[in-house]
Amino acid sequence: MADTDTTAGTDWGAWQESWDRQQEWYMPDREDRFRIMLDMVQAFTGDTPRVLDLACGTGTITARLLARFPGATSTGVDLDPALLAIARGTFQGDDRVTFVEADLKDPDWTALLPYDSYDVILTATALHWLRTGPLEDLYGRLARLVRPGGVFLNADHMTDDTTPRINEAESALRREHRERARRDGALDWADWWQLAAADPVLAAPTARRFEIYGEHADGETPSAAWHAQALRAKGFAEARPVWCSPSDTLLLALK
Repeated sequence: MADTDTTAGTDWGAWQESWDRQQEWYMPDREDRFRIMLDMVQAFTGDTPRVLDLACGTGTITARLLARFPGATSTGVDLDPALLAIARGTFQGDDRVTFVEADLKDPDWTALLPYDSYDVILTATALHWLRTGPLEDLYGRLARLVRPGGVFLNADHMTDDTTPRINEAESALRREHRERARRDGALDWADWWQLAAADPVLAAPTARRFEIYGEHADGETPSAAWHAQALRAKGFAEARPVWCSPSDTLLLALK
């Protein structure tokens, strides 16, 4: 008897939509980040870039990249089997997209990539899962992957410990907004993963992802200045923020 494809009837678009809504509960200006990110891609590489979607999750960046630049190609890299299942289901049959399962803390993960170099490396809300030592090591590998004149863009939580009163006021306002959204039915991180764990297709990969990560990795959120300095030390020529919100930063590093 032939194997049955249990994913055939899965609505991957609905999973993408629910992931976006859950992430927007934390980051209401998330789409602004992506718009500026892609503006910078166009500024440095034009309309047909070869892109590495680092810690790609469900393929959020890749979806927006290809919608804006249909001639682009994307390699998505992640270790999370549940989010990769959604990404692979979403882009099945699209030969512009390749997915690689790899651990970014493994020093040899770049050997799994289909290309030796990329015009652009993009990542969002991901690298705060790493502590600063492994993150510096990763930045060194990324500097070797980006072609001369190419760019790396990291959108993430970057905390400035020199402004405690500003940080507390901003954090309090965010908590108030989230509580209001929760009362209106918004899902948070834990709610979303409970739905994934109950889904017949995603239950097994979700169980594996919690075996890998636990509830949340013990990462860090250093300042944008720290990121810029680390990237320059690891081989990028220039690095600075190109967008920020009260809680998030989009930092660009030029090779």
